[in-house]
Amino acid sequence: MKPSATEPLPYPPLFEAILARRSVRAYAPDELDRNAVQTLLNAAVRAPTAMHEEPWAFVVVQNKPLLKQLSDLAKPFFVERLHRTPQASSHVIDRFADPAFNLFYDAGTLILICTKLSGPFVEADCWMAAENLMLSAVAAGLGTCVIGSSIEALNTRVAKEKLDIPAEFKVVAAMIVGVPRGETAVTDRKPPFVLAWK
Repeated sequence: MKPSATEPLPYPPLFEAILARRSVRAYAPDELDRNAVQTLLNAAVRAPTAMHEEPWAFVVVQNKPLLKQLSDLAKPFFVERLHRTPQASSHVIDRFADPAFNLFYDAGTLILICTKLSGPFVEADCWMAAENLMLSAVAAGLGTCVIGSSIEALNTRVAKEKLDIPAEFKVVAAMIVGVPRGETAVTDRKPPFVLAWK
């Protein structure tokens, strides 16, 4: 049955997943198996893609010592960026500078979305793939968090060599995925700011 034009839309399962999505920063030690990760990747590649370029390529990292190395590599890059950001608080800088702080929040899986193509839409395509992946994870009872603070370091020669990423590829998005430990509180969102409705 189709909704009428005058009635609010019902909440389908997809919208429930959208409402349930959180940036999860606490994970149980459970490791995702290969089939679970492959399901998320299969969802990612169903994202819209401009001119059907399908520019994405994926790197999956589940090696815990390597995740620690990548966290330790990325933190100084991000701290340096924070020092150049006038609105960055000393509390945030201290947190990222703390040697014990894990940039990946102890999640057992890091998924990188990369591309070697250049063009006006390839990065947007990769981010749409990321959203598909995150919503699919929520629907499966998993948590995710985008770790934008790692991107600069992940695109260095040192990180690419550790991850077997060819030099011509660029990391666009980095997400951790895992079984949430506890509940993540809902964060408020401002209502849609509509500039015009003509």
